[in-house]
Amino acid sequence: MKSNLLSQEGYDYKFQPSACESCGGACCTGASGYIWVNYQEIEEIANFLNLPIEEFATMYLKKVKHRYSLIEKKLDDTNYACIFFDNNKKQCTIYTVRPRQCRTFPFWETFKTDKEEVKKECPGIID
Repeated sequence: MKSNLLSQEGYDYKFQPSACESCGGACCTGASGYIWVNYQEIEEIANFLNLPIEEFATMYLKKVKHRYSLIEKKLDDTNYACIFFDNNKKQCTIYTVRPRQCRTFPFWETFKTDKEEVKKECPGIID
C-alpha cells in the first residue's frame, strides 16, 4: 500500500510515511537527547497508561530547567531510545498520544535549512 507524500510549507523536502514500516525507529533512537512534553501531553500519556500523573512523572519524566522530557533507555554505549519505544517491535507504544515533537517529525524548524541532516535520520525523506 503506497501512502501519499507529506509536505509542509517552507521545507524543500517531502516525507513518505510508509517508510516508517521498514525504518526500525531511527527517529526514536540514536544519540541521547530530549523528548519534550508539555503538561497536556503528560496528562494524555498518563491517562493512556492508566497512571496517576504523579506516578507517571516519577517513572517517565526528567526535569530540564523549566521543561520536562520523557526519559530514555540506553540500548548500548552510544545508542539510546525513548522509554516508550518497543525495541523488539520497532514501534512506539504510546503512538496515539505521542508528544507533539514526535508528531511533527521530520518537519522540525532545525531541518528547514539542513535537509542533509534529516535525510541521515529518516529514510522517508524525498527530494
